Amino acid sequence: MAGSQHSSETTEAPAAEPLVAGSGRTTARVTGTLFIVSTLAFMVAATVLSMTFDWPDILRQPADVVLPEFASGGTSLVWTWFAVAWTYALLAVPILLLPTALGRRGDTALRVATYLGAASVLLALIGFLRWVFVVPALADSYTSGDEGTRSAVAAAWIAQHQYGGALMGEHLGQLLAIIWSVVVCVVILRAQVMPGWVGWLGLLASALYLVNQGDILSTAVSGFPVWDLGGLLGSYLWAIWLIVLGVLLLLRRPAAGVGAEG
Repeated sequence: MAGSQHSSETTEAPAAEPLVAGSGRTTARVTGTLFIVSTLAFMVAATVLSMTFDWPDILRQPADVVLPEFASGGTSLVWTWFAVAWTYALLAVPILLLPTALGRRGDTALRVATYLGAASVLLALIGFLRWVFVVPALADSYTSGDEGTRSAVAAAWIAQHQYGGALMGEHLGQLLAIIWSVVVCVVILRAQVMPGWVGWLGLLASALYLVNQGDILSTAVSGFPVWDLGGLLGSYLWAIWLIVLGVLLLLRRPAAGVGAEG
């Protein structure tokens, strides 16, 4: 009886492997699709915002430029900011799924980086959504108020802009995103879970994206060196890297047992 049972188990055990491999392949495809969709959707929304509100250049303008311009944009501009915010927020999902898609759920460094990456999206979301829930009221008060009201609103604008925008959304949000992408690239290079050039591309994009911190710090530290082109190139290259990551995940054929790691 025992021998018969052992024989049965031996025969049935391999049947579990296709299920595990199929599960891992599904996760990789979902993750890849979400990387591509969220990045492209954000790029479309951000392009519309750039065309209608001169973003991101307008972020460095004073209240007497930004608030009247925002008010003239009306409800459609608010909804554009809403779209920018939530298309970027979608990125949190593939970031959280990536360790499983790569078969690296047991990788401590990648797990920590994943939490930081998700936190970066949350911080950016807060920065974006203040244009939906905070700035409209300030813009209305500024455009309809007298000189004293405008002075008070301008001070309130600077405070929320530096805290919610420059500090949380840009400085911390971008730094954590860069840390996440660097760790992912190191894992790719060391574990060879993807072609090595993907890791090097991501490291280059992260390094250029880091240059944008100069523009952010210049809002608090007078004379801090700024290389606008570096930040622009970095942000675009980082977005391209996300799309490449998504495409390779869609094409990925995980080995049996990927989904069982943990």
